[in-house]
Amino acid sequence: MQTGRRELLLGGLAGAITLALPACAAGPAPAAAARAPMRILVMGGTGFLGPHFVEAALARGHQLTLFNRGKTNPERFEDPRYAGIEQLHGDRKTDLSVLEGEQRWDAVLDTSAYIPADVTRSTRLLAPRIGQYLLVSTVSVYARNDIVDMDEDAALVRLPDPTVTEVTGETYGGLKALCEAAARAELPGGTTVVRPGLIVGPGDTTDRFTYWPARADRGGEILAPGSPDAPTQFIDARDLAAFMLHLLERRTFGTFNADAPAGSLTMGAVLDASREAARSMNVHHCITAPCPQPPGAQSSVTWVPADFLEAQGVSAWQDMPAWIPAEGEYAGFGRTRTARARAAGLEYRPLEKTVLDTLAWWRSLPEERRAKPKAGISPEREAEVMRAWHAAQPDP
Repeated sequence: MQTGRRELLLGGLAGAITLALPACAAGPAPAAAARAPMRILVMGGTGFLGPHFVEAALARGHQLTLFNRGKTNPERFEDPRYAGIEQLHGDRKTDLSVLEGEQRWDAVLDTSAYIPADVTRSTRLLAPRIGQYLLVSTVSVYARNDIVDMDEDAALVRLPDPTVTEVTGETYGGLKALCEAAARAELPGGTTVVRPGLIVGPGDTTDRFTYWPARADRGGEILAPGSPDAPTQFIDARDLAAFMLHLLERRTFGTFNADAPAGSLTMGAVLDASREAARSMNVHHCITAPCPQPPGAQSSVTWVPADFLEAQGVSAWQDMPAWIPAEGEYAGFGRTRTARARAAGLEYRPLEKTVLDTLAWWRSLPEERRAKPKAGISPEREAEVMRAWHAAQPDP
């Protein structure tokens, strides 16, 4: 596929998945009780990953302070049950004054680190008053994507111009690598770096993973990329949030790839889970309402080779979300090593649970939002490609 490496992987990226091997099918076990309630400062906290972390931390009895500009989902925590959250507004680029003073936190979770100078500014201010700084990075920091089973010690991207401040598909990974270095420089020995791949689940505003459950729910013939055994890799935001909280509660330092176990997920499994979720939700709906032909229960999948998709101008990752042909410079796609994170406590809920919850969340959105998905091939273009594919096949 003729697509730039950094642009393709920008979505894996928390900047913005999981799921599970058979041994993990029971879902995450409840974490052991923390030693004592912690005071945690969250840089960000109102986007996609942040709210999942907030919910997990509150459920564990921790005290939270959120620092952000107050512009992204400002109403997110207005409900009275969030009254105990301290919310501070400022801009990490220009105004950290509300974080000055004597207030101390046991830990900081930085979900909004994109520019190294911003990280330097915040860690330098907070270092004397915190015990641990956890920075959410990305697997896009790695210089190469053709290495199967690549671990945390692999070489990182180096930007030609380390002073660049524009976040693009080409600079995203390199800037994240510099953010990691900036945090470690200001808080040596006190920094934890978590590198997720594609983050998915309820609340994801990118629609990269959501496209597949939503597409299955629409029914009909589904255009699927490559083959059923094509690898993919992602992590449920709720599993990622639980893992990060686990690291903070146990003061675990180091660097961790937080993703599905290498090679454990395939596009075939994603499509199967998506179709089953659509079928089961439509069947449930029809129990209580007239529904003679629920669309999501009537679907089929047609797998189209990567070379045909490329010839048709169908792009990996954007038109066919969560998929890149695992060959050439992307030979390692879907196979990033996560053994270190799993040994440190990363656990997964079943893929089926992630898909079902994602579809339920998608259905809850306003119709005008669902009519304009941000990722995936359009219905009209999908039908056009399918006609071309069938026309190219020999007569039976």
